[in-house]
Amino acid sequence: MPSADHELPIALLNDQPALAPELLQAVSGIKPPEYEHIGLGSDTFTDTGPTEYRADTVVILGEPKRPDLAIVVENQLRPDPRKRFVWPVYLSTLRARRECPVTLLVLCPDRATSAWCRAPIETGHEGWALRPWVLNLAEAPAVTDVEKARALPELAILSTPANADGPHRKAVLTAFAEALEVTDRDRGGKYHDYVRSKLSVAARHCLEEIMQAEVYEWQSDFALRYIAEGEAKGEARGEIKGEAKAILRCLEVRGVAVDEESRQRIINCTDSEQIDAWLTRAVVAHTLDEVFD
Repeated sequence: MPSADHELPIALLNDQPALAPELLQAVSGIKPPEYEHIGLGSDTFTDTGPTEYRADTVVILGEPKRPDLAIVVENQLRPDPRKRFVWPVYLSTLRARRECPVTLLVLCPDRATSAWCRAPIETGHEGWALRPWVLNLAEAPAVTDVEKARALPELAILSTPANADGPHRKAVLTAFAEALEVTDRDRGGKYHDYVRSKLSVAARHCLEEIMQAEVYEWQSDFALRYIAEGEAKGEARGEIKGEAKAILRCLEVRGVAVDEESRQRIINCTDSEQIDAWLTRAVVAHTLDEVFD
């Protein structure tokens, strides 16, 4: 079964085809032709074998019957020698079918796979080699502009995991939250779960702070649910802190000395069951060992 790491980037492109020329320009420096129409093309290339060749997705720029450019997009998680024979088939078949220029954009999760995908594919005909355009998603350009995030939310979502621990963390995560604000409920929840699974603990905490900040008036179902969950977590943390203080007060009244290391152990504990157990023991304990053991 395809993994979320493979399916989510392709889902972003299927939901927003304009993401493809944006990414293509980012990695190639080539500005795509101006277009009034953009949409998805068939991702299936079948010969008379019949062997079915299926790309991850195809984006068509321009009039469907007379397109200006067709972009084959592949999300390649690891090297696969077979693709060096299949990718030229995608381009030649699509070029013959659409009678327009075609190009290949490959998304990769890491530097090693990106290097493998960038290697020219020699077809055997002199001077005819396919050189894929490759974007390492771990190095995707950061989206920090809120207006851009709202205009092309899929770009902000795709780039967030790579930049959430960078120097512009707060701006990146704010743009991510704004992107979700203009995304419908089903896709927003799916995109949020995918990105959050890739965030570090520090980045998750930063996102929580952004969502809880009163300077933003979030409106989406996703944001309101997130805020409610954050408030519930905050209340739970507050209860734990209160019990930790009760443990220390109880030990003080009973004349049990508490060293600084033990004090920090109690204050910093986030396990409610553990705190409850310590509090029960502290009521009758004569030593710290009786509390912790």
